Amino acid sequence: SWLCSWLDLMDAEVFGISLEPSTVPSHFEAINLEKYINNNFIDIRNLKTLSNKILDIGPDFIFHLAAQPLVKDAYLYPVKTYETNFIGTLNLLETLRNIKKECVVILITSDKCYENKEWIWGYKETDQIGGIDPYSASKGACEIMINSHIKSFFPKDGLVKIGIGRAGNVIGGGDWSNNRIVPDAIKSWVKNQKLIIRNPFSTRPWQHVLEPLSGYIELAKQLSLNNDLHGEPFNFGPQSNQNFSVNHLVSEMSKIWGDVEWDEILANNDQLHEAGLLKLNCDKALSLLNWKPRLNFEQTVELTTLWYKNFYYKTNQNIKDFTYNQIAWFDSIK
Repeated sequence: SWLCSWLDLMDAEVFGISLEPSTVPSHFEAINLEKYINNNFIDIRNLKTLSNKILDIGPDFIFHLAAQPLVKDAYLYPVKTYETNFIGTLNLLETLRNIKKECVVILITSDKCYENKEWIWGYKETDQIGGIDPYSASKGACEIMINSHIKSFFPKDGLVKIGIGRAGNVIGGGDWSNNRIVPDAIKSWVKNQKLIIRNPFSTRPWQHVLEPLSGYIELAKQLSLNNDLHGEPFNFGPQSNQNFSVNHLVSEMSKIWGDVEWDEILANNDQLHEAGLLKLNCDKALSLLNWKPRLNFEQTVELTTLWYKNFYYKTNQNIKDFTYNQIAWFDSIK
């Protein structure tokens, strides 16, 4: 919904395909997005319905972000995760084989598509694809399948041009998913409850949602002009020094939210596996797209926390305008 908002600000005619929002509240409903785009509730696992709708729309650009995105839910529902992430992407690629006009397609996978060796340096686009947990494996499998389809069915001089974006550890206003630290903190603090942090010393390269979206949009622009970018994957991550602990993130949020409490509890060792240290090397995006992250850690946390604060306490303006103003402010940074 953040991407749709940004495209709307660019005066694009936006069509959305998704399931209905999975949380209440949701960013989609909070900003009343259905008023500003042509929305369609379709399950991407249904090839016929998906294909008919896309061919009917006849898009110039497609951004594919539909996924089951939660690591824990992938353990609980592995079949659904593979069906959505792998088969859903395959359905889109098969649909693209029938498009009879020029179309630029940006497929979003995940930083977790890499075989995580717990390196202290960033993963490059040429590093090995893999994944231990079901979510990571589903994204790694997607990458292999995407690469196969591009080489088999989408030549560089064809109508369809495809780029791949990889990002992760995204935070921003409007996320109410379970088992994510920012929504967990907001849900607790709104109720004046103490937040319980189970992995306070886990570190992540946090980035605001607008950072990778700026990369996807830039990739789409340049891919439309340059056939040599066809089939190329790109990492979109934060500044290399933006690796902070969960505890540090919560502490920074508390400065903006004000008057909150939290407890740190070390998680049991029998918890489900999730990739630990994972950083991205974004030199390729800088070199070929002239893309680089714009926000430091403090700005990332401030934008995120202020969005929720305005949503719950209406400290400034209606949340749709607040969202669009955050995008406009971000877009003004060069």
